[in-house]
Amino acid sequence: MTRRRRSLLINGLLVVVLLGAGVAGYLVFFGSSGSAQPTAARTAAAANRDVSETVTASGTVQSSFSAAASFGASGTVTEVNVKVGDVVTKGQQLAKLDPTQAQLQVDIAQGNLNAALDKGTGTTALLTAYRQTQLALQQAKDNLAATTLTAPGDGTITSVTGSVGQKVGSGNSSSSTSSTTSTTTATTSGFVVVTDLKNLVLHANVSESDVSKLKADQAASVTVNAMSTQPIQAKVTQVDLTPTTSNNVVQYGVTLTLTEPPAGLRPGQSASVEVTVSSATNVLAVPAAAVQTVSGASSVQVMENGAETRKTVEIGVRGDQYVEIKSGLTAGEEVVLPQVTTSTNQNRQQQQGTLPGTGTGGQRNGGGFTGTGR
Repeated sequence: MTRRRRSLLINGLLVVVLLGAGVAGYLVFFGSSGSAQPTAARTAAAANRDVSETVTASGTVQSSFSAAASFGASGTVTEVNVKVGDVVTKGQQLAKLDPTQAQLQVDIAQGNLNAALDKGTGTTALLTAYRQTQLALQQAKDNLAATTLTAPGDGTITSVTGSVGQKVGSGNSSSSTSSTTSTTTATTSGFVVVTDLKNLVLHANVSESDVSKLKADQAASVTVNAMSTQPIQAKVTQVDLTPTTSNNVVQYGVTLTLTEPPAGLRPGQSASVEVTVSSATNVLAVPAAAVQTVSGASSVQVMENGAETRKTVEIGVRGDQYVEIKSGLTAGEEVVLPQVTTSTNQNRQQQQGTLPGTGTGGQRNGGGFTGTGR
């Protein structure tokens, strides 16, 4: 073999060795592309604890009573006796119209009645005339009374839209809403609006899948968005029987009474509510993620002597975090939790900050979560 041929052979071998070393180093550092490295089995011990099932919803704080009061007669406003923020009681005078014309009608009706009495009621015609004058007098008195606007209920004045000198037409004396009915839209129009700011309620909407779980007197916790550090205790007082549908989503209204509303709470504020629909105290339970339910049958994977074994269990209260186990397990048994995998080369590339073959820094979307074994 000539010196030239030996030199070429040695150089070729060196190239092969270097390429092999490079490939091996790349695989060690980056790992095989997309390979998922399984983590150790994660387990949790069955143990006694309190378990509760809840239904969550969003809603709005409302007054249990709100009424819009308007004059039942026509005339010119001569008095407005309240302003926004005043606390009033039912029947208290709020405003008044000029009663001159209404009083004149009463005087005329009274004179007609007196004249009818003088004629007597001995015949059918006289009796009819007398009764007509009686009716006219009562109507005149009602019109006179309607020139005074009174509070339809106890509460706080939240709106005054009229003023002295304004001319108003006759309308309903008042219209009101109450949380005890399925319709809880607050009244906002009227000469004066009276709202109960002490007895506040929460009106929320729940999905059709959850409404069957709700009933009166269930305990709840309300968190007002503007007062997120002050959870308010409440209880369910009413579940609407008819739904509302919006964008093909069916929901049912639920009214909750607030036990001790904090100072500063106002109607119209948005809030979230969590209603406890079932609970169990000091019962055997496992993490909800460990329970698989298929066709009504529930089971868990149990770690026994280093091997996984499936066991059928009877469950009770199913909470978001834990599920009550009525039978099939004993305290201390280790149930297997869902396994989480991680991509080795992805994690390494993210740590390195460079994607192979680019020569520039780059990042992939997402990364695996490493499970922790016990």
